[in-house]
Amino acid sequence: MIYMNFLLPRTRVAASAVIVSLALAVASVPALAAPAADSAAPPPEASFIRKALEQKFPGSNIGVITKSPYFGLFEVQLDDRMIYTDTKTRYVIVGSVYDADAKVNLTDMRLRKLNRVNIASLPMDLAFKRVKGDGSRQLIVFSDADCPFCARLENELKTVDNVTIYTFLYPIDQLHPDSARKSKVIWCSADRVKAWDTFFASGALPDNSGECDNPLDKTHALGEKLRVQATPTLIFADGSILPGAIPSAQMEEEFRNAAAEVKKPVAANK
Repeated sequence: MIYMNFLLPRTRVAASAVIVSLALAVASVPALAAPAADSAAPPPEASFIRKALEQKFPGSNIGVITKSPYFGLFEVQLDDRMIYTDTKTRYVIVGSVYDADAKVNLTDMRLRKLNRVNIASLPMDLAFKRVKGDGSRQLIVFSDADCPFCARLENELKTVDNVTIYTFLYPIDQLHPDSARKSKVIWCSADRVKAWDTFFASGALPDNSGECDNPLDKTHALGEKLRVQATPTLIFADGSILPGAIPSAQMEEEFRNAAAEVKKPVAANK
């Protein structure tokens, strides 16, 4: 479970579209293959589908459109979610496709691939850095000081070694009215890492007014740009985004997957 910022805009599904539960469709067919890698060119139907959806969902951001291996449908990145539609866009399916045998959320995997962040473009000066062990791996976290799931993540991170962690302070005022103040006090500390660790260990804050230059406004704008809707939100070295306080064992798996993805372009160029 994660805390969501429900004030961020969400997709509005037009009344003219027939919304079908994808879970019922998945239950009626055999296990599904994972989507193929993106082709160099969009399918020929993409232009029509884009124009039709722009008319039916005015104001929405229509992203990548590809042919899916599911039921002859097309997958469309609509705002921050994936939808599935037929060639004429008469029917729109909102939901996740699961591989029942592998127990994998294929829609989630696809969105994570499409929504990867360019790590090199992130303003790391807006975050504070922690280095554990040799610091060889990289983890970026958007965190709220008063979020209980952020506290759970910090507890999981105690057993994770050889990682450099960049923490962006991302208080969600609607849920935690005092979090922004605490974040400022932590940021204004002479030792931000110690202040952060001490706060999550005991609840104690540094003795300062919190009145110094802080990045909270810029961090908030960055989070909105990246569509960060939950705390904690994790970003790995390949740019993949994962919301929630995941167990350390799953984190290790994500580190391995990210490292493999980062190496792929290098191997392709050899």
